[in-house]
Amino acid sequence: MSPSAPTLPAAAPSRARRALAASCLLAALALPGLPRPAAAAEEVPFITTPDHVTLAMLELAGLRAGEHLIDLGSGDGRIVITAARRFGASGLGVELDPALVQRSRAAAQAAGVQARTEFREQDLFATDLARAQVITMYLLPAVNLQLRPRLLALAPGTRIVSHDWDLGDWAPERTLTLDVPDKAIGLEKRSRVHLWVVPARVDGRWCGPAGTLTVTQRFQAFSATYEAAGLPAPLGVHDGRILGTRLSAVQPATGSTLELEAGRDTLTVRRALGGGTPATGAVFQRAGPQGCPADPPARP
Repeated sequence: MSPSAPTLPAAAPSRARRALAASCLLAALALPGLPRPAAAAEEVPFITTPDHVTLAMLELAGLRAGEHLIDLGSGDGRIVITAARRFGASGLGVELDPALVQRSRAAAQAAGVQARTEFREQDLFATDLARAQVITMYLLPAVNLQLRPRLLALAPGTRIVSHDWDLGDWAPERTLTLDVPDKAIGLEKRSRVHLWVVPARVDGRWCGPAGTLTVTQRFQAFSATYEAAGLPAPLGVHDGRILGTRLSAVQPATGSTLELEAGRDTLTVRRALGGGTPATGAVFQRAGPQGCPADPPARP
């Protein structure tokens, strides 16, 4: 698969742009500690993803029949075609090179999956990602970081799989390392495949029947402080992780467990054990501009 997002002048031939980007990729792989030239973020070269890496990416994503996948920089279309043929999914491949788009359409026709696949000659930054349950990509680090805000804004539970490159300080849920003896780029003959699950956005204050939760969040990590009206100190502070819409915090020192389910504007307590936790079944509503009803009135 291959990503694309050109900003070079239209007069520059595609082959020249890919050669420039490929040289930058080689530099990034060989010398990871050095800053990359800005041109590497402007277009990503087409580098074939080996078939066993393609399968590993789709299996790591947990792709299921009936789900929709978007491959950002789809190259020869193999990820989208494999998703349709082996997993029963539908897919969209986005690619800048018109020859690769035509090649992908022909391959989908030959594989008998043309009804469940689509390939567009399109800038990945102009692509609507909202339909996808799974997004796959083989981009460069700077492009990944440019995409990251859009990925974090997707529906909670959307799975993102990247070949080789990460998303900066948004740590993956899982990483696989695969041997690729014939890898054409870089000194290390291995590929890394990373999985992220978009977390629900729960940062802020939440109003419950007997108290409030104040949640701070950084990607999939959160800390929830539970307070009751009229008490000077918090009842409990719960640090944990978010996987899609599920929040889970276990505190070994105190033996407390707190599990929450995030809705659009609600947090529901699914399980609560130990001290300093709200009651199981309690529903918290996201606080509005005036705060929670139990909050003391603001001073004039």
